[in-house]
Amino acid sequence: MTVTYSSKVANATFFSFHRLLLRWRGSIYKLLYREFILFALLYTVLSVVYRTVLSDHQKRLFEKLSMYCDKYAEQIPVTFVLGFYVTLVVNRWWNQFVNLPWTDRLMFLISSCVQGKDEYGRLLRRTLIRYVNLTSLLIFRSVSTAVCKRFPTMDHVVEAGFMTPEERKVFENIRSPHLKYWIPVVWFSNLASKARQEGRIQDSIDLQNILNEMNLFRTWCATLFGYDWVGIPLVYTQVVTLAVYTFFFACLIGRQFLDPGRGYQGHDLDLYVPVFTLLQFFFYSGWLKVAEQLINPFGEDDDDFEANWIIDRNLQVSLLAVDEMHMNLPHMTKDMYWNDSEARPPYTLAAADYCIPSFLGSTTDMGSAYTDTYLCHNILQTELPSNTLICMCSEFWRVLNGRRQLSREREYTDFTFTEYKCIFLVTFFMFVGSRSSSPTAECSGAS
Repeated sequence: MTVTYSSKVANATFFSFHRLLLRWRGSIYKLLYREFILFALLYTVLSVVYRTVLSDHQKRLFEKLSMYCDKYAEQIPVTFVLGFYVTLVVNRWWNQFVNLPWTDRLMFLISSCVQGKDEYGRLLRRTLIRYVNLTSLLIFRSVSTAVCKRFPTMDHVVEAGFMTPEERKVFENIRSPHLKYWIPVVWFSNLASKARQEGRIQDSIDLQNILNEMNLFRTWCATLFGYDWVGIPLVYTQVVTLAVYTFFFACLIGRQFLDPGRGYQGHDLDLYVPVFTLLQFFFYSGWLKVAEQLINPFGEDDDDFEANWIIDRNLQVSLLAVDEMHMNLPHMTKDMYWNDSEARPPYTLAAADYCIPSFLGSTTDMGSAYTDTYLCHNILQTELPSNTLICMCSEFWRVLNGRRQLSREREYTDFTFTEYKCIFLVTFFMFVGSRSSSPTAECSGAS
């Protein structure tokens, strides 16, 4: 079953990803713990043999072999080969997900275009959508081990209601050495053409739309069959696997802690536990395990596609759409915004912070900057009498009101503290300059 954790990482919080490290199902620990224990056990055995079993002469030979393996193991291009391989596998995995066959588009067309609420009309719609589900089932049986275990024979397909006994006889009488998933597609096309001739489909354009959607559905099925037929070349998978296993086989010998008394370069410490070698094994082997799990998403791993669930869901939803919901409409009433030209759905208190003004473009705020420049220009052109502090305050209040009036006319929000400060400073400096130039002037705004 697919492991879903989207709700756990919906918000970027402190240690949000770290909490995922404690999960077991679908984790790298579950995939890799056997190989990790085996690698650590083999490393420990070699270390014990080197330290306690070998003679001095044998130790010298082992030390030369260890340095040789450590030197040439780095020449194996594990990162390049493994990274390219995993990228190819992930792209292939996602393309298979995108091409999963869903019946939704066809069931919408069949429900709306195939007319008739009588028993024959109902039979016609249900038969058409059953052929669609039968097509996907035949494909899933051929590519998914879980579906094949559920429907191992055509008897199980008939018992599940995807095919009638008469249809099975016709199906088996058609001699073909190839996979016969296309037979229900032919039945669907012929039955749709018959419905058009009988007037159940009232327009040829509707028939064309239905057949086009069926061709698209068949393309999805054929794509899954193609991915199952032509996989990643075996030689590439072998090269990647051998590169990883050979690298860590060399690490078992080359990453041993040698006798510090011998003075070998890079062997000044004897830590017994190769922490970074174990981490390297965990990352590289885990990378390979990711590819191993995703290379065929129709197996029974934790993160494989739920093909059986898709079959169940498609059948139940599609039959409901073309039968019970066919022309079964709720009574039309006036909506709550009938006389409201500015419909605005309410927000809860928890969602109040998400109520934001509409985005009008990145240059919207530039108009405010040019308005400020215009006001500053007017201030510079104004002769400010400045006998007293009241003159400056009066002039500041006049400019402030003018700025607020322009903001309202242009539908800007009220200005910020920074804008208040800028207007005050400009007015203040003009006051100082005008006082030095005309010290005997009188204040006209302080009356």
